Amino acid sequence: MAPKTVRCSFCGKEKKDVRKLIYRKDSNEKGVCICDNCIMLCKEIMAEESAAAAPEENKPLPSSADMLPRKIKAFLDQNIIGQERAKIAMSVAVYNHYKRIENIKSDEKDDVALTKGNILMIGPTGCGKTLIAQTIAKLINVPFAVADATTLTEAGYVGEDVENIIKALWMAADKNIEQTERGIVCIDEIDKIATRGAGGRDVGGEGVQQALLKMIEAGSVTFSPDATKNRPGQQDLIRVNTTNILFIFTGAFNNLIDIIEKRVGSAGMGFMSDNTSRSEQDASKLIAQATTQDIIKFGLIPEFMGRIPIIVTLDELTEDMLLDIIWKPKNSILRQYVRLFQFEKVKLTVTHEGQLAIVREAIRRKSGARGLRSIFEEVMLDIMYEIPSMNDLDEVIINEDVVAKKCQPILNFHKSAS
Repeated sequence: MAPKTVRCSFCGKEKKDVRKLIYRKDSNEKGVCICDNCIMLCKEIMAEESAAAAPEENKPLPSSADMLPRKIKAFLDQNIIGQERAKIAMSVAVYNHYKRIENIKSDEKDDVALTKGNILMIGPTGCGKTLIAQTIAKLINVPFAVADATTLTEAGYVGEDVENIIKALWMAADKNIEQTERGIVCIDEIDKIATRGAGGRDVGGEGVQQALLKMIEAGSVTFSPDATKNRPGQQDLIRVNTTNILFIFTGAFNNLIDIIEKRVGSAGMGFMSDNTSRSEQDASKLIAQATTQDIIKFGLIPEFMGRIPIIVTLDELTEDMLLDIIWKPKNSILRQYVRLFQFEKVKLTVTHEGQLAIVREAIRRKSGARGLRSIFEEVMLDIMYEIPSMNDLDEVIINEDVVAKKCQPILNFHKSAS
């Protein structure tokens, strides 16, 4: 039988202070009590821990209030150097897209139906186009897939079917159809499927554009869950509605600047009005004037561009921007190598002159930010091969000579070392 004064073993409250007090006598006849308040608190703690342990793909979309354009831009600033106008444009476009999804039921009662705003990002190689899309997907907890347009073919030809893009997104969503239908797809090298008229690969590229039309607007895509091609009569096909999937297309569009230059020049204004050569002009400002008609002249068909209302242009990375990219972002390439060296209990120092030499080599190769990693790999290869066998090594210093003249890094050893 319970003692006269019974208290909760967790919060200390008496029976009269709670609605329910559960008492259990143990083998020592002392007993343990827990009240209804502590039971509810334990339940909440367990629910929070379960939610934290759940896969990212199964978490609900954050509300539009939690991903305001300013918040999206602030998150991009932590990972992307420069490209201010592009980050603002992407933040607004993504906010509007998921705001539309959030309010899609209320739109059904209204005469105004919000259409999807797919995005085209134009910029030179290595300027951060794919990284911006990937970073936004990470922020808002949605599945993300990247596809290369150059591998796509029309149905019936050897190559990747366009349905495989959605299949990749489905795989990224851990085969959850509901999550797949609110994800983000980034299709890179979209300029490579332009028609031959503007420097595209061939007229077959138009067939791929036609195949993408229904998918990127609001359609239903069916694919086989295994590696086989889709066959009529199969009962195990997966069907995904693409109405709320955001498509982001990226490409360098190398010859587009010629088309824009002719257009603004023919109007007797802008960059060509002063008869200066393009080498004296700001190419970034010129490409920023790109319009849908310019893209159509480049070789993307009108029906395709009609489904991509948002055009975002990115600047070519300058020396200062590349220098910041090396060390400034949270997951910068330099921070990654510093961490790798820390695993070996060795300090890595890359001098300012050494960083500048890496940047200039990337500019010489015209590889943008993407080339920084390969240059770091070349510079660090030999020393990272030796480090695990050098017990007394304290610090490795990479300076300009190591990068530019292929000299050996400066090695500092512990004082106790001979």
